[in-house]
Order: sequence, then C-alpha cells, then structure tokens
Amino acid sequence: MNQRYQEAKTIYKKLGVDVEEALKKLQTFPISMHCWQGDDVVGFDGAGALSGGIQTTGNYPGKARNYQELMNDIDEVLKLVPGTKRINLHASYAIFEDGEKVDRNAIEPRHFSKWVEFAKARHLGLDFNPTLFSHPLAEGLTLSSPNKDIRDFWIQHCQACLRIGEYFADELGTPCLMNIWIPDGLKDIPGDRLLPRKRFMESLDQILSIHYDKEKVLVCLESKVFGIGMESYTVGSSEFTMNYAKTRNILPLMDNGHYHPTEVVSDKLSAMLLFYDKVALHVTRPVRWDSDHVVLFDDETKEIAKEIVRNDAMERVLVGLDFFDASINRIAAWCVGMRNIQKAMLYALLQPHEMLKNAQDQGDFTQIIVINEELKTYPFNDIWDYYCEINQVPVRESWYDEVKKYEIEVLTKRG
Repeated sequence: MNQRYQEAKTIYKKLGVDVEEALKKLQTFPISMHCWQGDDVVGFDGAGALSGGIQTTGNYPGKARNYQELMNDIDEVLKLVPGTKRINLHASYAIFEDGEKVDRNAIEPRHFSKWVEFAKARHLGLDFNPTLFSHPLAEGLTLSSPNKDIRDFWIQHCQACLRIGEYFADELGTPCLMNIWIPDGLKDIPGDRLLPRKRFMESLDQILSIHYDKEKVLVCLESKVFGIGMESYTVGSSEFTMNYAKTRNILPLMDNGHYHPTEVVSDKLSAMLLFYDKVALHVTRPVRWDSDHVVLFDDETKEIAKEIVRNDAMERVLVGLDFFDASINRIAAWCVGMRNIQKAMLYALLQPHEMLKNAQDQGDFTQIIVINEELKTYPFNDIWDYYCEINQVPVRESWYDEVKKYEIEVLTKRG
C-alpha cells in the first residue's frame, strides 16, 4: 500500500500537486453527518408520518427506533469513515425522558444534553435545524401563515433552537450552524405571491431579534424550488433566501437538490463566495427532482468539491449531507455518502488548479480539456486507500463486511 502511495505521489508531483499537503487539508475539513438517515426522518417527538413535501421510500429492516439505537448506528458509521466529522441534528430529535412531552415551541437545551455528551465524548461538533414539518401546525403554511397563532408558534420554535445552538457551541467549543428551512408553498397557481413572503420575512426578523451570540450560532437560510404539495409556488425561493441572508448578515444555504434540474450548485458557488464570507451547503443527489438519493462520487459532487478547493474556500464553505434512503441498509447508505464526499474533496485537492487557471487566462483551452481528461485515470485510488489506512478505517469495499456483520448482530434483531 505504501509503495503504491509513494508511486502515485510521484506521478501527481509532476503536475505540481503536493499530495501530503492535500491530505493535511482534507484531514481537517469537517463534514456534517445528518442524523435523519438512520431513522427515516421520524425523530423522537412523536411526529409520526412525514409531511411538508418530505417522503422516505422503502422499508429495509433495522431502522433506529430510539436515541440509543440511533447513536449506536452513528458510532458504527464514524468508525468506517475517515476525516473530521460533525453531527447535524433536527429539533425533532430532542430526547424526552420519564414520560415528559414538550411541544416544539418549548424545547430547551436540556432536551439535547445526551447529544452533547455523545458529541463531547467523540470530539464532534453539532449543527442544528428547526423542524418545521411533520407536525399538526405544519399541515399548511408555517412562518408565512396568515394565522398569527401558527406563525408565533413557529417563531417561538426557531428562537428556542437559537438558544439550543448556542448551548451546543458553549459545550463543544465550536460554532453551531443553525439552518432554517420551511415547507411553505402551494400546490397550484397562487392568488398572492407577495404577502406570504412578506410574512415570512417578518417572522424571520422576529426570530433573529432575540439576543444570541452570532459568533457561536451561524444562522443560515435554505431555499427550495418546489416540493410535493408545493409544485407551483415556494415561499422560500432562492431569490428570497439569498436577498434575505445578505441584508440580515446571515448565511445562505444551498442544497443541490433544491434547484431546477438544469441548475448546478457547482456553478453558483463562485458567485456566492464573492458576496458572502461563508456559505453553507447540503450535498445530496437529486434524481429528476429533490429526491435526496445517496451521494455518489459523481461529476457534480466532484465539481462542487473542486469549486470549494480552487477558490481557497475550505474554511468558508460549511458542508453537510442531506439524504435518506430506506430501501437499502441505512448504515451502508451513510457510509457511501460520507466516504464519497471525502473522496470528492480529495479528488479536488489533487487537481493542478493553478495550471488550469493559467491555461484559461492564456486562452489555452486545449490544455484544460487534456489535463482534465488525463486526471480521470490518475492513481487517485492509491492516495484514497492510503488516506483510509492512516485514518485506521477500512480500505475500499472492505468496510461493507463490517456493515453486514452489524446488520446480522444488531439490525435484524430490532424487529
């Protein structure tokens, strides 16, 4: 293994690529692992069926049924994936004990203390998301609702989440990215597009009006083009969220499943980085629409990673994953997606970016296409295998043997 790595390192050096420096940068680049893959976005607050345009398909056995099982499953993934990780929680994953039942507008930091203990023991940061779906008051509009009582409920929920995010940052010593996304929209042609957006804007202003440490809680706002039940009109459109984020000094969050099929986030990143200090991403894989398929080592994932690296933005782009597949082994789904975003980042770090930039400035587009095509068959896999080895995680597909063993010993016994 080490011999193949040394040979690969020599090959990349001829292009001016410092492999060891690339591995150092990758080692400290955090990927936020989404908790909701493990239980099909159900959560622990008794929400039951999903709503808000969210749909999980499949019934593969072994879904996590409680917080301890979910934590155990996350642990299984952590030992199979290299690099620096964080955990991304939704508010619906609050942990209630001794028969306590608290609605979402009244959740407190104490309901997430076990997550903090979990993260602290594993040296992980925590990110957070208010959960404005799968709730009786989310059957229609939420923060854009014409009903003030409904708006107030969700405003209180998001304000509670700000306090929880600050608690995470205080306990773990790392900022918490708190992402707001709403499922508000209409199935058919609206009679009024403006007022719902105005109400959404005013609700967000009210949420952000409470005191919180902006260095500890990085609030971001996520857009969407459409969803199930809101095919014709989405309140939180891309134009709305980008303008709101810029004028309120918060972060935009781009989910690469939340755009028209011909739009790609990789093309948007450089434009966003010119106007924002930091940008948040949810990396997923849309198939025809926002279907949240498992992230692959595909062209768009690699192109997103290249944009992060070539624009010297590894400290400015905050990356989390967002997919859920109940048709396959959930642990394997996590591992595939997590390992692939790491692969994409390594692939990007092994590109001769300065050479390609200079070729473009000189109008040598032939060299660009030649180098890009030749790089596809460079010994990238030998560098990746070495990276897995030094991180003491399984190399190549051998990680799946551990997943199958875990399925037999743990998942199949859950009923």
